[in-house]
Amino acid sequence: MDNGELKAIRWKQRYENLSLACSLLGEAAEIPALNRLEEEGMIRRFEYTWELAWNTLKDYLESEGIVVRFPREAIKESFAAGLLDDGEIWMEMIGARNLVAHRYDEGAFLALVTTIRSRYYPALRAMVARFGSFS
Repeated sequence: MDNGELKAIRWKQRYENLSLACSLLGEAAEIPALNRLEEEGMIRRFEYTWELAWNTLKDYLESEGIVVRFPREAIKESFAAGLLDDGEIWMEMIGARNLVAHRYDEGAFLALVTTIRSRYYPALRAMVARFGSFS
């Protein structure tokens, strides 16, 4: 197997994990009323789904000969290549992921719960659907 084939296998494996993670995030995001612990669980699911999503983008781009190292690069290149519909939402997700990873703020927490449901989960789900047609 050459390096290109290995990179194609890698992004497809990562995509499978992303697909499962996105389904798990959806289980929480689609429940209208969650208690505080469940909301925290939904945010945690968002965190690891986000990590898998940007790494899937990175791996896919590398399989196409485009090298990126950071989330912003992966998003910009993916948007330019037509892999993502709304680059702005994806850039927002970087900030949201960093916010919850490094500090706790009640207002930001509540806003993030709402935003995951209304914007981030649909964007992640759309990416999963698009990449599902590639694999």
